[in-house]
Amino acid sequence: MIDNLPFKVFSGTKSKYLSEKICKSLDCELGDLKIQHFADGEFSVSYEETVRGRYVYLIQSTFPNTDNLMELLLMIDAAKRASAYKIIAVIPYFGWARQDRKDKPRVSISAKLIADLLSTAGVDRVITMDLHADQIQGFFDVPVDHLFASTIFIPYIKSLNLKDLVIASPDVGGSKRANSYAKHLGVPLVLCHKTREKANEVSQMRIIGDVEGKNVIIVDDMADTANTLCKAADLMVENGAKSVRAIVTHPVMSGKATENVMNSKMEELIFTDSIPFDTAKCPKVRILSIADMFADTIKRVYNNTSISSQYLL
Repeated sequence: MIDNLPFKVFSGTKSKYLSEKICKSLDCELGDLKIQHFADGEFSVSYEETVRGRYVYLIQSTFPNTDNLMELLLMIDAAKRASAYKIIAVIPYFGWARQDRKDKPRVSISAKLIADLLSTAGVDRVITMDLHADQIQGFFDVPVDHLFASTIFIPYIKSLNLKDLVIASPDVGGSKRANSYAKHLGVPLVLCHKTREKANEVSQMRIIGDVEGKNVIIVDDMADTANTLCKAADLMVENGAKSVRAIVTHPVMSGKATENVMNSKMEELIFTDSIPFDTAKCPKVRILSIADMFADTIKRVYNNTSISSQYLL
């Protein structure tokens, strides 16, 4: 291990599994951070080693529940009060991002609120991956390094050596992301058009494009209940697809998501480890690690070198 590095890496509770892999790739020790819990659910954060004058990287995905977000905010505040030189929040999964605009009267814009909370807490920079909407970067008044899981997924797709490959988006909103994959791989793009009666429930879906005799890979940024993914996969098989796989960056997997995937005609579901997921619960799931990508980005940010080589798309 490298000692006396000018930067230190710390982790929130639920992202420690990923932080340990990132530190292994960085060849450094994970910093000593103590989180004390009280009987009423409140907790406090303290650094058990000096961070004065250091670059401090705080790794924490802000997936449910809200304790993960609150931990990160307290970690930032504690580092600021301990005289850290620069505080960089490493947020592989940036939660609360689905409300990024006013799509009807009298609603909140949660993505902007979270950006403001992080800035107020004292963050100097944010490193994240596959935001729900690219424009969320503009909600911050500090630099944002927005990474893409395509760096991990594209080599995996190529390793499958699939003939008659088609890339698909499960909805029109994800068409830009899916089109980037299709363009890079030089294969056709298929879209699914869906309508919802309420959140997490798809009422109707139809395919725009040809999937007959094709091996389809659906591209999306997150799977919550996985209803849309599974409905799209089943519909494509019904329309003659040879096989259907899905690559999804963030495995939120709420409620009956695992059951939905197991009961679907999807052959394989590939996630990153931005959020912890137990593959024993769902044999169809394969996890690809983002640890090396984030470790390399941390080094490049510290050394003030370009991270553009991280982007395949």
